[in-house]
Amino acid sequence: MSRDRTKDKSSFSGVLLENVSKRIRSKIVLDGVSALFPSEGVSGISGANGSGKTMLLRAIAGMIRIDSGTISVFGSIVDRCGELPVRTGAMIEPIGLWGEFTGLENLELLASLQTGGVEPGPRQVLERVGLDPDDRRIVRDYSLGMKQRLCLAQAIMGAPRLLLLDEPTNALDDNGKKLMRSVVAAERERGAAIVLVSHDLEELNSLSDIQYSMADGMLRQR
Repeated sequence: MSRDRTKDKSSFSGVLLENVSKRIRSKIVLDGVSALFPSEGVSGISGANGSGKTMLLRAIAGMIRIDSGTISVFGSIVDRCGELPVRTGAMIEPIGLWGEFTGLENLELLASLQTGGVEPGPRQVLERVGLDPDDRRIVRDYSLGMKQRLCLAQAIMGAPRLLLLDEPTNALDDNGKKLMRSVVAAERERGAAIVLVSHDLEELNSLSDIQYSMADGMLRQR
């Protein structure tokens, strides 16, 4: 059973969505979505393919422009398409990895784009997700599972306040899934706000503090 930690709007400082809608061509992909995702803990979202889950994460991340409604992350309105909210890590397709560089080089390039130091840094997060920082293979030669681990590493680098994770255990074997879930649990214990999309109800039940289901662009608390 999920543990509901939703706060009143007057004191809420997590992710707030108010009547968010988005249409692509003739299809409504987000239909008046309103929700409060707490400033700490895991908000889990389940739903069939095409229900709007990934589009919702893209809207929170500023990857798409919504047609109506408002989205705020820790009190700041998300209004610039293509720019992640401050202190946000995202694992949402498509992720712009450089195929001609190693995993470490990819993360070092991403870290160089941020002002100030990045802790935990590239080497630490690669080790956390089970990748060797000194592996000289380029990302183009990675397996799907290795790419998935690298995507998680770039999301957790720098200890973001908000993590947006879309099916993080896809393409992973059993050991990879176990490691991925342990990383998500550790980020929750660190105090991050995590919005986790997964088709695996067992995964959501074990990790989520509050759960939602999505269908036809509409979000409902379970």
